[in-house]
Amino acid sequence: MKLTAKYTKMSIRSALSVKAQNGFIKSDHIVRGAKALCVGLMSISLAACSTAPAARSFIAKDATISKPTSTQKALQALIAPASKIPVAVYGFEDKTGQFQRTEAGQTLSRAVSQGGDSVLIKALQDAGNRRWFTVVERSNLNNLLKERQIITEMRQRYLGEARVNPQALPPLLFAGVLLEGGIVGFDSNTLTGGAAARYLGIGGQTDYRQNVVSVYLRAVSVKTGEVLASVTTEKTIASIGVAGNAFRFVSFDDILEADIGFTSNEPGLLALRQAIEKSVYALIMEGSEVGLWSFSDTVAGAALMNKYRKERSGMFQMSTDVSPKTSALTESHDGSGTGSRKRRDQQIKTHVQNNANAEQVPGLQKQSLLRSVASQRTSASVPLTANEADSQVQAR
Repeated sequence: MKLTAKYTKMSIRSALSVKAQNGFIKSDHIVRGAKALCVGLMSISLAACSTAPAARSFIAKDATISKPTSTQKALQALIAPASKIPVAVYGFEDKTGQFQRTEAGQTLSRAVSQGGDSVLIKALQDAGNRRWFTVVERSNLNNLLKERQIITEMRQRYLGEARVNPQALPPLLFAGVLLEGGIVGFDSNTLTGGAAARYLGIGGQTDYRQNVVSVYLRAVSVKTGEVLASVTTEKTIASIGVAGNAFRFVSFDDILEADIGFTSNEPGLLALRQAIEKSVYALIMEGSEVGLWSFSDTVAGAALMNKYRKERSGMFQMSTDVSPKTSALTESHDGSGTGSRKRRDQQIKTHVQNNANAEQVPGLQKQSLLRSVASQRTSASVPLTANEADSQVQAR
């Protein structure tokens, strides 16, 4: 490496000397430029030749086990079913047909992972901590059958068995439900944006991009071929970039130019994994809703089902389904109770006006107000007292 650095230094000096003879640059710039370039090249050469264990440990990291996602935790926390369900997965293909795009153009790499079946099998095993499904191998069934055939031939040849002992090679398990589907959509740049600012040659910018991957999953009955349940889930894939730069004249003939930035891309496999895990969770809920299977704890299962229905409908807050008449009499109650009291006053006024004998029978009027209005205002948590009813009647 020293010979290379020395040769480079000599080459730089020769080139600078030629340019100096031709009058392109000044002599004092030759020495400073040669020294700077030689020091830089020698530093790069030494860094490339050294083993640099510290630098390698800074960049490289040891292999780690994948961290559980929020959807995986929800799957594992599911209540156990009344009975375990045997299922088979023959494949979970990429049906988008899209290739990965780069700034230079489209590449031959697929836009999404081709291992969807493996992710689906793992999600099925995570459901209820392996209490929901008995997953049988069907993706590589030929390999399984070949291995069983080898065992049969070896036992017949070396043990003289005319029939294979069922205890040594029991029959294969069969599934009652087939899980089909695949990755049905990958939409690029569904949301893009950014911001930038610059002042006196110093500025920064940020860029944002969002993609969406869609997964479809259905359960099919082996006996009848009927599609029992089907779900579709989506997961966004976000990418964000932040950069800063500076470009300004430090002096008359010196320029300062600097660039710095980083980009963070959400892993596509992680997004696909979450979408498949969510589809398994939704399929369990859909099957439980139509009676295909049930939870061992019916009370806790009903609470989970109620939560899933609200999520499916896009309702993330508690709400009540009331008739138009009842909704006109109900109102959200705030801390001050102003809205509730105004509504109650209006109800009392209407009730008094409709009562022709209100002035003659104040006692009956007060009882009627207590029964009708107080029952209507129970949901607002503003009860109507006898003193308040008397005051309202006297005011009218």
